[in-house]
Amino acid sequence: MKKQLKTRHTWQLAPSPSSELAEITGGNPEVGFKRTRLSGGKSAGVEIVELNCGAMKVQIIPTRGMGIWRCEMNGKSFGWTSPVNGPVHPMYVPISEPSGLGWLDGFDEMMVRCGMFSNGAPEHDENGRLIYPLHGRIANLPAELVSVEVDEEKGCIRFWGEVEETRFHFNRLRLTTELELNLNSNVVAIRDKVTNCSARKTGFQMLYHNNFSPPAMKGGWELLAPAKKIVPRDADAEAGINDWAKFGDPSVDFQEQVYFMQLHADAQNNTTVVLDYGLREEEADKAQGVSIEYNTRQLTCFTLWKNTVDSWDGYVAGLEPGTNFPNPRSFEESKGRVVELEAGQSHKMDFKLGLLTTQEQVAMARSAVASLAIQPPEIMSAPDSEWCV
Repeated sequence: MKKQLKTRHTWQLAPSPSSELAEITGGNPEVGFKRTRLSGGKSAGVEIVELNCGAMKVQIIPTRGMGIWRCEMNGKSFGWTSPVNGPVHPMYVPISEPSGLGWLDGFDEMMVRCGMFSNGAPEHDENGRLIYPLHGRIANLPAELVSVEVDEEKGCIRFWGEVEETRFHFNRLRLTTELELNLNSNVVAIRDKVTNCSARKTGFQMLYHNNFSPPAMKGGWELLAPAKKIVPRDADAEAGINDWAKFGDPSVDFQEQVYFMQLHADAQNNTTVVLDYGLREEEADKAQGVSIEYNTRQLTCFTLWKNTVDSWDGYVAGLEPGTNFPNPRSFEESKGRVVELEAGQSHKMDFKLGLLTTQEQVAMARSAVASLAIQPPEIMSAPDSEWCV
């Protein structure tokens, strides 16, 4: 009998009443997956699907909008150490509490989507009533259906999920996402599609909040980005504009700094940014960094979040391609940065996350950025009223 080399597993996120399974596995140790349901504390009920493909491991959280919790490549970890002890089940995240900041109670993923109807800062009406919470709802919505395909012959694993954000009388948006890993590759490929499932026109926003802490909590790492224009969001960012790309040692009193950017791209509208952990000159086995490649027609804006506080409080760099800047939705709408979808229309967003673990990989990624940086960026010394509230 010929061995089956391609298998597909599909399941609803919620377990059936008769299910006693805490863990499901498929494939083989080199190309396969493990599905686990957590118990205890605020993680109780959270499902994690770990994809294994050679030297790469990727942990996805269908319970939390198909976000990526952690990654590993060649034994090196990627993600960040949040003070939030997660992953947190959405039932414990009060996203609609009056301040609009309840979303932060569940924030600890390496890659978390912000959207879909809104994705920026909280917004209130003239009476102080919350209209849009911080970063929207999708990160705290469970996938309706997930599916994983293991192709042992090609050395490939693909993972799909669907997440719906629906409010009667208002909107009906559906995210369909596919994540792919391949043997002998250090790239996590993500292909997203947001569809307006309503008969009425609606707007949507999406921002990919990619969060990383350095392997050693010290300064010396930097962002390389082929920027056309860089704008500080506020006075705190303005104070650090001369060192916008540099990350210093942890500081207890550091105030987060946020920079808005437009990036150069190639003829196909693809661009690349690199976070270099600054270990190139040490032993080869300590080299590490991350790259993000995406299409600037699909994701027109880029945001850098610097939060170099003490490690106990979440020292982190946020690399955030998006359809807009993460300002209040009404402001972004007034500036034309809300994507309008007709009935049944979709918007695709693809990006590749490179997990860099060798000096050669870091050097190649830096070279890719350098090839796009055709001229020095325009660096604004103060917030721009077209980009900043």
